[in-house]
Amino acid sequence: MEMLLSTKGITICLFFFVLSLAAAIEIPLSVSQLPTITEQSHAQVAYPFDEDFTMKCEARGNPQPTFNWTKDGKPFDLSSDPRIVPSNNSGTFVIQNRGLINNFQGKYRCFASNVLGTAMSEEIELIVPSVPKFPKEKIEPLDVEHGDSVILHCNPPKGIPPLHIYWMNIDLQHIPQDERVSMSLKGDLYFANVEESDSRSDYCCFAAFPRLRTIVQKMPMTLRVSRLKHANDSGSPNAAVTKANFIKERKPKLLIPPESAGSSSSVTVIKGGVLLLECIAEGLPTPHLSWVKVTGNMPKEEPETENFGKTLKIEQVTAADEGTYQCTASNPLGRARHEFHVHVEEPPQWLKKPEGGVYSVGTNLVLLCEAIGNPEPSIQWKLNGMPIDGRTFRGRVSTREISLTNLQLQDSAVFQCEATNKHGTILASANVNVLNIAPLILTPDEENYATVVGYSAFLHCDIFASPAADVRWTKDDSIEPLSTFRYELNKNGTLEIRDTKKEDSGSYACWAANSVGKRAITANLDIRDATKLVVTPKSPRVLKSHSILLKCQAEYDPHLKHSFKLSWRKDGDELPVNSTEGGRIILERDTLFIPSVLLEDQGVYTCVASTALDAAEAEAHLIVLDVPDPPEDLQLSENQNRSVRLSWRAGASHNSPVNESIIEFEENRWEPGRWQELSRVPGNDTTALLSLAPYVNYQFRVVSVNAVGRSQPSKPSLRYATPPAAPDKNPENIRVEASEPNEMVMKWEPLKPVERNGPGLEYKVSWRQRGVEEDWNEELVKKHSLSVRNVPTFVPYEIKVQAVNNLGSGPEPNVTIGYSGEDVPDAAPSGVSVEVVNSTLVKVFWFGIPRDRVRGHLRGYKVSWWKTKSLLDGKRHHPEKHFLTFVGDRNYGMIPGLEPFSEFRLTVLAFNSRGDGPESSPVVFETPEGVPEQPRFLRIMNFDKDSVTLSWGLPKKANGHLTGYILQYQIINETHEVGAVSDVSVANRSVLSWRLAGLSPSTKYKFYIKACTAKGCGKAATEEGLTLAQGSKGSGRISDAVKPTPKVRPSEALEPGTEYTIRLVTKNWVDNNSIFEDVIETRGRAYAGIYEGISTQGWFIGLMCAIALLTLLLLTICFVRRNKGGKYSVKEKEDLHPDPEAQSIKDEIFGEYSDSDEKPLKGSLQSLNGDIKATGSADSLVDYGEGEHGMFNEDGSFIGAYSGSKEKGSVESTGSSTATFPLHA
Repeated sequence: MEMLLSTKGITICLFFFVLSLAAAIEIPLSVSQLPTITEQSHAQVAYPFDEDFTMKCEARGNPQPTFNWTKDGKPFDLSSDPRIVPSNNSGTFVIQNRGLINNFQGKYRCFASNVLGTAMSEEIELIVPSVPKFPKEKIEPLDVEHGDSVILHCNPPKGIPPLHIYWMNIDLQHIPQDERVSMSLKGDLYFANVEESDSRSDYCCFAAFPRLRTIVQKMPMTLRVSRLKHANDSGSPNAAVTKANFIKERKPKLLIPPESAGSSSSVTVIKGGVLLLECIAEGLPTPHLSWVKVTGNMPKEEPETENFGKTLKIEQVTAADEGTYQCTASNPLGRARHEFHVHVEEPPQWLKKPEGGVYSVGTNLVLLCEAIGNPEPSIQWKLNGMPIDGRTFRGRVSTREISLTNLQLQDSAVFQCEATNKHGTILASANVNVLNIAPLILTPDEENYATVVGYSAFLHCDIFASPAADVRWTKDDSIEPLSTFRYELNKNGTLEIRDTKKEDSGSYACWAANSVGKRAITANLDIRDATKLVVTPKSPRVLKSHSILLKCQAEYDPHLKHSFKLSWRKDGDELPVNSTEGGRIILERDTLFIPSVLLEDQGVYTCVASTALDAAEAEAHLIVLDVPDPPEDLQLSENQNRSVRLSWRAGASHNSPVNESIIEFEENRWEPGRWQELSRVPGNDTTALLSLAPYVNYQFRVVSVNAVGRSQPSKPSLRYATPPAAPDKNPENIRVEASEPNEMVMKWEPLKPVERNGPGLEYKVSWRQRGVEEDWNEELVKKHSLSVRNVPTFVPYEIKVQAVNNLGSGPEPNVTIGYSGEDVPDAAPSGVSVEVVNSTLVKVFWFGIPRDRVRGHLRGYKVSWWKTKSLLDGKRHHPEKHFLTFVGDRNYGMIPGLEPFSEFRLTVLAFNSRGDGPESSPVVFETPEGVPEQPRFLRIMNFDKDSVTLSWGLPKKANGHLTGYILQYQIINETHEVGAVSDVSVANRSVLSWRLAGLSPSTKYKFYIKACTAKGCGKAATEEGLTLAQGSKGSGRISDAVKPTPKVRPSEALEPGTEYTIRLVTKNWVDNNSIFEDVIETRGRAYAGIYEGISTQGWFIGLMCAIALLTLLLLTICFVRRNKGGKYSVKEKEDLHPDPEAQSIKDEIFGEYSDSDEKPLKGSLQSLNGDIKATGSADSLVDYGEGEHGMFNEDGSFIGAYSGSKEKGSVESTGSSTATFPLHA
């Protein structure tokens, strides 16, 4: 159990065991030591094309060793030949390839010596090959008879293996080989029996030596094969050949091994090598070769044979391959056999090699040397490269062991052990260094180490000492050895601190001591924070072609900033730092971005962070979602007349399970190439029983659907044709349409192509007049309509339509009721009456026409009306008709939007789908008086300190006899409070101006004027103004405000023959006097010519220019003052200035049925239009009909207002002004 340690230097310690480290550490070169061979050459070939050959021998030791060589067991002087170039401080020498170098061939050995002993290398064989050549010889032609056995000898020259032999002709074409003709392992060409086709004069043997880069050719050989003839032969050539073959036929005879070798032979093979056993036989017919193992079993795997069964080959031979193998050559005439006794041998191999080391004085030495081999190897011990003389050697020597007791410094030596048999020699050396030195600490002092929290720390302390040293570690100022299980001292002196913590930082000391002396070094350890990684998102699921951004968030110790590196891997393979795959995967610092994800992008993405001290990984598993792959392998089964089973194999779902499969079909008779949905299969089912229609040549395909979308369609299935049958259904949606009164056109929805069920589709149409005819009229048609003429107008008919094809009729059809063609109604509504509701609304009543007079389906009634005259002035009007439509069978309707105090005429007619019937006789009615419209204007004509003169215009429409006006006013000073409304009744309807007295000085007022009839008062016109301050003067000089100007201000839109008062005032003057005032009277057109010349008079032009300039100046001042006006509540301001346009529209449409828009001002005692009381209507909206622009539905929903022209009075703006004098140009 781990114990918590104090950081104050109090340490609980345990003593570490003593370790012997001398044998585990290489002796430093600063210490005296025996020579050791560090590098040497092995068997070498001196190729003729090489410039030189290096014999390498390197060794180390202290003192520096000297080198000498032996060749074939005799001393070899490197200075004996100028072509030998030795190396300084090394045993290596180079032989230059000049002249004959055959005398350098041999077995070399290198010796490295110093005063302590001698090290010896293994034998190095140098082979100097000669250039292989075939001897120049004359080869006599070889004459043989048909069927004889022939051997063409190659006898290749000697050379460095491997050797490859080829038999070719002079054109370098290979000689064909088979069971009859084959080449032996030695390269001879064997003919089991010859044929005449074997005759040729260019049998060439080629020997190739790849390592020598040499191919040599033997002189061509001639083989002549002749027929076997006898003196008595007189037959045909074929008969001679047959006879010759018969004479030459013989049983097999082995050529390899030859008969002289007997029936058996011995073969030795090296363990691990290749066993090649060869049997070649001659005979006629050509023999066949086979192999068996007589003793033991053949290898588990059938042994390989080559050369047409004539060579048995076993590679990697083991002891199990030892035994007797037999080859058998056989033909119909007999057999020949040979046995091979195979012995497996092996060169020497070490079981135990002598191991040297560092020994202290007084210790004992035991060296062991054991080897195996077949034959058993012999063991020879050597001391410093020389055989050990038992007479002078003070230790004990046996075949497998050397021992020495009480070693002294002079016992240091190199012991060699050689194991030899006929297959080779192996050498092992053991350096015995007897030393007596104080500890040497090979690790530098004051080394700095660092690791991260949780990792192990390794503090090195490599020591060499003889005798072995005791090693201990301490921390900081403590002298006690480190303890607890987290600390472990390795054999080489290294201190391992497991699972490091921050408090492990500090200074450590390594102490080494033996009987000769002691040493110490220090090491510093820093503990860093571990690197941490998080990849987000952790398990993203992304649609194909969408983007994904992986972010790798890292935390690491600031001290490791410069070594921090970040990389990405996908499925274990590192992704390049630059963008990969043509920019498809973009790596940028700590992010991985794929703008368009592909299916192959799915996998595990690993973010790898590394520093100089640690590494961390974090993974994100990217799952790519896509539509399924198309289904495959569509199969049809369970074929029936009206069904078939379709099966398929689902494609890859791409991480989103298939939740539905859509089966589509295409038929090539009616709509080829058009695919239609036939069925849907839920889930991941891959089979469906399909219901089919007759007489369709089907082809199917399947579409898989998952949460992402639909797959591409599968490849179509094979076609499946269903047999024809009678129709299963009849046409639907049977209806009658007619464009003429005495015509009946019967129509229906034709059967779809897949519903025809067979060829020759027709429709049997049956009809009869309902309740009149008993027999059916019938007709067969191919179209989906039938027209019947000369029928009564709008009478019911019973109709049937049945589908018929060549195989029969469909089911009994249903009867449909239809009517013959319509005509317009021939009667007008009667009993038309009008009930006046108010001045703009009436209710009309009528009696509907009889059903038999409708002559069709009644669609509704139309009410038309027009104004004939005004009751106010008696003027007659040009009739302008308006109408409203009332849908359905009804007997009343509401007519809104009429002009008050007028005379109207009204008619009613019925209509059907064919058109309108005759109108009823006109009914005359009058509308009562209504309230007047708003006066055209309200103007302030004169202002004083306590009074004001107002002028107003007539209302555009009086809607009755005017009875007078109501004048109202109230204070609207620049506060949030407004004053009470005061009323003045003007009973004289001809008065159009009024002076109000008793007003307060310097006070802002709002004025209202309303016209009235006996029915009530209409909407008010308004204006605002400010009274003068106390003590203001009412006079001013015109010269102060007017300057002459060449401009003219014409007065337009004046009526001829009317008297006008022209007054020019300014809003910013302090008095209430006019700048200019005159009374003029306009002339009629007859007097226009008298005044035409005035516009050309100079005085007139000057006057007009002065007036225009003064007007421009006053308008500018007015604009500035207006923008500094008073403020009061926005809501009250809106109430004070209602929208006259909107109010006018409401009044026109709804008349007395609408509520007034005006609301009482804040602080008012009563509404400004309180004298106009809203009249509620008890009529439903269904009473209103539909006009040219709209209608009310039968359910009462509003569609539009009545049609007809409407006059709208122009309403002058009544916006408020803070100017003292309102200016009306």
